[in-house]
Amino acid sequence: MNKSTIAVCTLAVACTVGMSGCASMGSSADVYDSLQTQHEQTVRMATVESVRGVTIENGNGRPRPFGAIGGGLLGAVAGSAIGRGHGSLLSGVIGGIAGAVAGDQVQDRLDRQRGLEITVRLDNGDLRAITQASDGQMFYAGERVRLLSSGGITRVTT
Repeated sequence: MNKSTIAVCTLAVACTVGMSGCASMGSSADVYDSLQTQHEQTVRMATVESVRGVTIENGNGRPRPFGAIGGGLLGAVAGSAIGRGHGSLLSGVIGGIAGAVAGDQVQDRLDRQRGLEITVRLDNGDLRAITQASDGQMFYAGERVRLLSSGGITRVTT
């Protein structure tokens, strides 16, 4: 390997590691970030009216090119190792395109998670709907639950 290939490989690995940091821990009722700890929460009791599965996108509707860039770099490096001269260049271009497409798909999957939209009726009769990541806990119509609210964030727990 020559110095430029090593530099490109290093950059590609750095991009891949950076992308892994983009994966979110989610918005599960069981996950708190450090800024949410040691703050008082308001607790309200409610009864579950309905539950439906949803998909939560972590990208907030904005395109995130990290997967395509990292995948393209890795694919170009891997492809350029095949052949010599123009063949190596062509393999690098094809590898870069294939890597960019694959990397974009990986990023898309990392940016999505399963969630639940839980509609509850508060004890005062008001209806509320809270969406949170699905962490394996199931909620059922008629079940009594707690709504934990603080700083504009509400979680549903049993």
